[in-house]
Amino acid sequence: MSGSISGIDYSVLFNTAGSTSLVSIANGYGSGSTVASGDPLSALKLAEANQTKDIATEAKDPLVSRDIASFKKAVGQAKDIKTALSNPAVLTVLLTANGLSSLIGQQALVRKALLSDPTSSTSLVSKLGNTALKSLATTFRFDTKGLAALQDPKVQATLSSGYAEVKWRQSLDKTTPGLSYALDFRARAASFKTADSILGDPTGWEVVLTALGIPQQLAFQGLPAQEKAITSQLDLTKLQNPHFVDGLTQQYLLNKQAAVQAAGSTGPTLTSLSVQSMGLIV
Repeated sequence: MSGSISGIDYSVLFNTAGSTSLVSIANGYGSGSTVASGDPLSALKLAEANQTKDIATEAKDPLVSRDIASFKKAVGQAKDIKTALSNPAVLTVLLTANGLSSLIGQQALVRKALLSDPTSSTSLVSKLGNTALKSLATTFRFDTKGLAALQDPKVQATLSSGYAEVKWRQSLDKTTPGLSYALDFRARAASFKTADSILGDPTGWEVVLTALGIPQQLAFQGLPAQEKAITSQLDLTKLQNPHFVDGLTQQYLLNKQAAVQAAGSTGPTLTSLSVQSMGLIV
């Protein structure tokens, strides 16, 4: 892969010798410019700095604590894993904590998928092609461990914490579109080792396609075309590099912000800052 994606020079996203980074430009450093407060790159840095404290605060929110209490109660009262996974309170916490909140409304399908064998290529969870859902099924192995997988106090504590974290991330989107996806992607980028793992994961799909400038209509093309759209523009091995992931995530936020601005406002966008910054590279 070259140093550019969709015409954007990724070298501007990193602090390299003799150059000015896009991050410093967007935050008003080095270039002498000032960007209005609330830009996505500043919001990302702030969210990461306050993450531990803010998640703890989110866990105390009445609605969040209520959901967690309902989850634990439902697991405690369930007679078997099928009963537990049929309870909306259980699925709400389980799916949300694992980045699958978009599937909450598909209770019957999700239950059947999670109860199927993730090691079998012919099982429902494998056929669905959702890598995040398959990862969840593989981690818990409800098909063999049953309800015991959810009864462990440590597992419940982890899911409760994860639920609070996702709810916190989602709250950030109200002021900075895409920030929840950005945080999740940075945390899990190294796990995306194939084009299919990106295409089958809500976060991978959203962040990578937006950062690369690939239209969401890609979903209507065949799988080979979808895979090529990713691999022709992205060297997947670079997702093991934190610096590259940092740059890709920042580009996602800039493109997301630009799309929002283009849809509902006028004036210079953060994408224009990206274009202008290219002239500062030496």
